[in-house]
Amino acid sequence: MSNFVYEKHGHVRLIMINRPDKMNSLDLDANDEMVEIWNEFDDDDDARVAVVTGAGDKAFCAGADLKTYTLNFARSPAPLFRKKYTNGPGFGGITRNLDIDKPILAAINGYAISGGFELALACDIRFCSPNAEFALQDAKWGFHACDGGLIRLPQIIGMGHAMEIILSGERVNAEHAYRIGLVNRIYEQAELLTKSLDYAQMLASRAPLSHRFAKEMIRRSTGMTMEEALKAESRSFRDVAMTHDLEEGVTSFKERREAKFKGE
Repeated sequence: MSNFVYEKHGHVRLIMINRPDKMNSLDLDANDEMVEIWNEFDDDDDARVAVVTGAGDKAFCAGADLKTYTLNFARSPAPLFRKKYTNGPGFGGITRNLDIDKPILAAINGYAISGGFELALACDIRFCSPNAEFALQDAKWGFHACDGGLIRLPQIIGMGHAMEIILSGERVNAEHAYRIGLVNRIYEQAELLTKSLDYAQMLASRAPLSHRFAKEMIRRSTGMTMEEALKAESRSFRDVAMTHDLEEGVTSFKERREAKFKGE
């Protein structure tokens, strides 16, 4: 059985972790395969939006297979650790050292634990089912999150909520996750993937260059002063203004029809 399902739905790509017997956790080989999938998605000009989920109805991704993954890296000599891990692809392919300026939506169909939680945090939008649970349990096992959890979580839900989740290692259910802004929407398990793909199709109908410029600007603005960020945003807008997609958008508005963007 393949570790992943990779399907084309128009301009949308479905990426499904297909290891339900392992709670969709990733070992080293599966993680490397996921890196390749994300690179393929990023390089494919026809692919505008990705939806990532897990097979089955129990887990989105339960993180790394601790027997074959984490300890191999954590106990490596420092130079080897930095070369393969710190300077290499992060867990799940998108948590570190790979910036994809296309929308990525997580359909969280169950447990999103530790690395699996960090994979969800690296996505732009998160939908979940009522049985979804989130946790960074690392403090229970003697280490801390290392694939964006300590960095992205406070940016998404604020320092107080993030500290509670990170320091306690306790699980957060779907309702609490929605209340603190961790997830955007909750859908019943049976309709989660369909709703997520429908939403992704809507995103794919929007201007892809607008998405790319906007995501890049949001990412680059982190750490900038307000003055620097506002100037960079204005320059980015000027770059978007030179695209054929903007011309198509204005024309479609005047003609009262749906725009047909080409990403040019």
